[in-house]
Amino acid sequence: MSERSPAPGGLALVQSLVNTLDIESGADSLDGVEGRARFGIAQDELEQARELRESLRAALLAHAGHPAHRTVTPLGELLARAPLVVTVDPGDGSAALAPADEGPLLSRVAAAVAQALVEGTWIRLKACEAVDCHWAYYDRSPAGRGRWCSMQVCGARAKMRRYRAKD
Repeated sequence: MSERSPAPGGLALVQSLVNTLDIESGADSLDGVEGRARFGIAQDELEQARELRESLRAALLAHAGHPAHRTVTPLGELLARAPLVVTVDPGDGSAALAPADEGPLLSRVAAAVAQALVEGTWIRLKACEAVDCHWAYYDRSPAGRGRWCSMQVCGARAKMRRYRAKD
């Protein structure tokens, strides 16, 4: 849906996971073997991955000031299940948050969210306000007030609906 560039750093993983479901068409790339392989999800982990995806979407909608589209497990509850560790590079002494267990998707997402919190970028990852979209996008607008994944598609549709409602 969106022509915007990917989110920075680990947030690209979060953005990609949320965008595995096209709400408008109902297509879910996690239904396919290739889609699951992209995130390292086994068939028996599919429901947990979908739960995580929708909890992330609810948080991204909140970042944009929109209510969640449905009741989901709070993201904090899910992320609490994924312990993180602080790693220190012996070469330059830089530190980073990393999953205690590299394998599970939840651990990798928790590390990405934690690092984005440290970097101040988490709040800029949002979900489109269009109810038939909710696509994840990284808001690069100077004021951080982006509302749609694409001004040319979802933004234009919303403006047209408001214009027609005036008649």
